[in-house]
Formats: sequence, C-alpha cells, structure tokens
Amino acid sequence: MLILGSEGIKMNKQLENLTEVAAFTVEQDRPFFSATHEEILNGATTDIYFIKTLQILQHMGIGAREATAEIFARKAGVFAGLPEILSLLKGRKVKVWALPEGQRFQEKEVLLRISGPYEQYGALETPLLGILASSSGWATAAREIALAAKDSPVTVFGARHVHPAVAPVMERSAIIGGVGNSSCILGAKLAGMEPVGTAPHALFLIVGDTVAAALAYDECMPENSSRLILVDTFKDEAEESLRLAEAMQGHLAGVRLDTPSERGGVGIELVKEIRARLDRAGYQDVKIFVSGGLTPERLRLLKEAGAAAFGVGSYISGAQPIDMTMDLKQVEGKDVAKRGRIPGITENSRLQRIL
Repeated sequence: MLILGSEGIKMNKQLENLTEVAAFTVEQDRPFFSATHEEILNGATTDIYFIKTLQILQHMGIGAREATAEIFARKAGVFAGLPEILSLLKGRKVKVWALPEGQRFQEKEVLLRISGPYEQYGALETPLLGILASSSGWATAAREIALAAKDSPVTVFGARHVHPAVAPVMERSAIIGGVGNSSCILGAKLAGMEPVGTAPHALFLIVGDTVAAALAYDECMPENSSRLILVDTFKDEAEESLRLAEAMQGHLAGVRLDTPSERGGVGIELVKEIRARLDRAGYQDVKIFVSGGLTPERLRLLKEAGAAAFGVGSYISGAQPIDMTMDLKQVEGKDVAKRGRIPGITENSRLQRIL
C-alpha cells in the first residue's frame, strides 16, 4: 500500500512495516518541519525499530498478543500531557489507566498503564513518551515558579524560546503546573483561557516616548486590557514610573521592569526604590511587574522587595524533559520484565481508568 505524507495522499493507517516506511514521503518544499497531527497519529514520529518489531511480530502471527505496558518517570515531577495521550490512543483496542493531570508524582512511580493487543499501541511508544516527558518537564518547572510566587500572579512568556509547533503545548503545560496566565494565544486558548499581555519595547521605540505610547494604549485598548506599562526603554525606571502614574491619572495598573542583562537586569534595590517612590507620591495602587531571567529563588527575593506580579519565560520553556520509560510487564497474562526490573503489574492506587 502506498503511504504518502500530508502533502500527498492522506495516510489512512498506521505505519506497520518497512515497505510502508519507504513509501512514506514528504514534499521537499514542506513549509514547516514539525509533524502534522496525522503524522503523529500514524506513527511517522516513532523510532524505526518499533516498526521493525511490529513487522516481525505480524510475520510470526503474534502481533495481536495481549500485552500490558507501564510508563514511569526517572525523577519526581508534575504529570501533564494526558489529553494528547488520549488523542493518540483513542479508537484503538486498548484499556488505559493514568494519574490525573496536574498531580505530583514520585521517582519511578507508574504514571500510565496500557493493556491490549501489542500491535494496537506498541509502535506509538516514542510519541507517548515524548508527550509525557516534555509536558511534565514544563509543568514541573511551572509548579516550582508558582510555589515561589505564592499568591502573586505569574504569566508564562516562554513561547519565544521554543519551536512554534510546541509553544502552545509548553504554555498549556505551564498552566497545568500552576502558572496562572499565558501570553501565547493558542496556548491560552487550549487551556480554556484568554491570552494575557500588554505591549513590547517595540511600541515605545517606534512612538519615541513611554508616556505618549502609554496614553495611546489607554485610548485604544478595551477596559479589560490591563494598563501595565514597560518603564525601562528610555529613562531611569523610577523616573518613568512616576511620569506614567501622573500622566495616566489613576488608569495605570502597574509598571513592568524588564531591564536587560547588559544593565544588570532587574535588581532587588531597584524594585525597592520604585516601590518606595511610588508609595511616597501616593501611588500605592500601582503594582510592580517583573520579567526577565527569573528563577524561583530570584522571584522570591523580588517579591520580598515589593514586586507584585511576574512574567517567566526561559525557566519554564527551557526545563529539561523528565525521562520516561515504558516497560512491558505482562504478555498473555504472564508476568514479564527485562533484567533489572520486577515482572508483573506495579500497583498504584492513584491510577484512574481513562479509556
């Protein structure tokens, strides 16, 4: 059977052998290199040895043998990515149990169990693990940020640090991890939210003055769009904060500090100074929002200094995936395991039947 990529004849079945893999082609002028949804579902993103395994088992007439597999993590974290796992396995003759999304898990705890004919899911091991590894890594980093921020709002700004194909996945994972807002349009929508953000330095540089740009923003944007304005583009941040607060006459919700590393980044003493100057001038309601290279430790210090809200990008987007492993634990009802692992089903009362 001829199987082409999304630019040619539609793939209508899972890749099952090397002949089909060889026939699978993609256009050389393909505009983006990221996998399509169809390619993920049909096994085009898996490792080739799973296709070879499936071909051999089917050649032997045993591809439909009942097998139970378990997925565990190499370190503790926050579980994320479950809806995509369900999409990957939906319609296949399998039963699935999983930890609820957003739950913390321990090192080597079983997070997901699949039971059914091996040919129904075996060739999808690569995307199954990849979805959970990346999503859980991002969610875990976001949980660390959320715990440091406590009751202070946090927006994830990480889309610019990753490939656009996975940026929405990352930002949705951050929401699952506990971060309250997303700046990526698709990421926010996938999490059932509206994107959050105000204006970049580009606006102020083109306008030529922070106050003029802020007043234009106030005129153009709807009432529910926060008046949170950058103050580090042209002048001293404390000076710009006071100019804005006076010019916007009670409309200014907050000032955003994103001082670049070339000028030392956002310092603890700078936050203290701006907070003190705003308070002395009667602008206690104007909040300080900080972004740029934040870690949980630095966020805690800035919060103590007077920052009230935060934007976090690279700490979340750059989080290491959490290494996931999938092991077969039963074949045709017989307990099995490779050397070093314990044969048989690993009990975990926290798993819930989801498929």
